[in-house]
Amino acid sequence: MTKKKVIVAGHICLDITPVFPDKKVKHPGEILSPGKLVQMGAADVHSGGCVANTGLAMKILGADVTLMGKIGTDAFGDMVCNVLKRYGAESGMLRDKKLSTSYSVVLALPGIDRIFLHNPGANDSFLADDIAQEALRDISLFHFGYPTLMRSMYEADGEELCKLMKRMKDAGIATSLDMAAVDADSEAGCADWKKILQRTLPFVDFFVPSVEELCFMLDRDRFIQWQRRADGADVTGVLDVEEDIRPLAEQCMEFGAKVLLIKCGAPGMYYCTAKEEILQKIGGGLPWNLSQWADRAGFEKSYVPEKIVSGTGAGDTSIAAFLTAVLEGCPLAEALQLAAGTGASCVEAYDALSGLRSFPELREKMKSGWQKNE
Repeated sequence: MTKKKVIVAGHICLDITPVFPDKKVKHPGEILSPGKLVQMGAADVHSGGCVANTGLAMKILGADVTLMGKIGTDAFGDMVCNVLKRYGAESGMLRDKKLSTSYSVVLALPGIDRIFLHNPGANDSFLADDIAQEALRDISLFHFGYPTLMRSMYEADGEELCKLMKRMKDAGIATSLDMAAVDADSEAGCADWKKILQRTLPFVDFFVPSVEELCFMLDRDRFIQWQRRADGADVTGVLDVEEDIRPLAEQCMEFGAKVLLIKCGAPGMYYCTAKEEILQKIGGGLPWNLSQWADRAGFEKSYVPEKIVSGTGAGDTSIAAFLTAVLEGCPLAEALQLAAGTGASCVEAYDALSGLRSFPELREKMKSGWQKNE
């Protein structure tokens, strides 16, 4: 069977992850405080963002993927291209000598969720027209990631994002959209994300945000309550599926999402799908059995990793596995298991890709009794 072709586009950057001492903490202040000298290990430097994390993960998992992102001609841009060249995936990069390459300093403190120091760089200027019409030939799935970190995609109430996703649907391509955390004090934090989602989700088939991102966008007051409840710890550890997560999912489905997968950190993922007659309209020639996907909802618990090194890219690679499973015609239950297994594998390494297991390896590990989190 000929592989379905995929474009993964959007945000790309260089991830710089300093390696902290292997001692779990409950609050950042236990390690990071004014005037303190922290003895560190070597920094781990890799390509990051949705394009690199999700795109390369899909390629590693066997999908036929083209990566499209915008970077500068600076040293960071060269480093990003060198990483992509290892996978034969650099040809879709747009390089602009007037722009700087985006970077993130990822503070992966053992025991708590990551902290990101981020410069969006060239990502802010990415436009729908940057993707040539010729590039869409024979494409089954278009995945776009992190419009929350791309100014052109959230200004004017998401006009460019809406234009981009509608263009893909008009071309008969199945669409997928992922988000990233929003800095409340930034320009993106002032955008009307509820309105942006309301405009865009009718053109999105697979919507795959994290629960924190989604709550921030749809219900800022609820998000603040969650933070107070967590008291500095990971928010996902204090959430109730029915009271906290399900109402957000219902709103996304009302806005027009067809298949919803909400990443909920270490506990797992919440999923919800539309009725069969709606899924039939997705397009892209996806080889799936709709009766195994339609009108479902539930929570897929995560698998217990052999070790936890860093959460960097865990959500992105989970989505990569989920979408690759869709392209391979897997039932919903198996797609969710492969996504959960990939996320657990990812956290066993500092970067997003080194810990990944192939689908046959994941299936064998599950068959042998891989334990899930309670």
